[in-house]
Amino acid sequence: MKVVLAEPAKTFSASELAKRTRLEAQDVERTQEHLLKSGILARHKPTGDDQAGTVGANTAFIFYAELRAIALKSFAAAEPIRAMLRSKFKDSVLRAFLLGEDEEATIELLVVHGQQVPDEAQMSTACRKLSATIGRHLKVHVISSRKHEALTARDDLGARLAAGPAIEIIALGDTKAQPAVERGGLLQSARQKLAALAR
Repeated sequence: MKVVLAEPAKTFSASELAKRTRLEAQDVERTQEHLLKSGILARHKPTGDDQAGTVGANTAFIFYAELRAIALKSFAAAEPIRAMLRSKFKDSVLRAFLLGEDEEATIELLVVHGQQVPDEAQMSTACRKLSATIGRHLKVHVISSRKHEALTARDDLGARLAAGPAIEIIALGDTKAQPAVERGGLLQSARQKLAALAR
C-alpha cells in the first residue's frame, strides 16, 4: 500500500512491487490478492510482455480519499519534504505547511522563513530532486514570518491554511531558524546603543 498510494496514478507488476518493497514474490502476491478483494487495489489488463497484468490504487474505493490523505501526511509527501527542509534549510525555514494536492498530483507547499531567507536556487534544486524522488511535482510558496502572521481568511494562502487539508509539517522550534526581528525591537536596540554612547 505504501508504494501504490505514494504513486496512485501508476500501475505496478508483482515483480516491481516485490523489488520496491524488498519482499518475497509469494508474500507480495498474497497481499496483493487480499487488497484486490478488499477493493483497495484495482487490477489492470495485461499489456505487451506482461501476461499477469498490473495493479494500482483503486480511486473508486470508498475510503480512497482518506487513505490518500494518510499517505500524504506521512510516507508519500510529508516525511520526505520535512526531512529535506530540516536538513538543507534548517537555518532559514521556521515553519512549513502542506496545503494539499491537486488533480494533476501537484503538491502545494508553504514555507515560512525567519531571519534568513532560503537561497532561491538551492531551494529550487532541492525541490526538483525531491520531486523526482517522490514522483510528485511541487509548487512552493516562500513567505516571511511577518507576512505569515499577517495572513487573514481573505488572503488565498490564509484561507488555504484555515481549510481542513492543510498539514503543518514543520512547527516553530523544529529547526534552528530564528524568527525575524521585530522592527520595534530594532528601534529599541538602536535607542539603547545610542543611550550607552551618550553616557
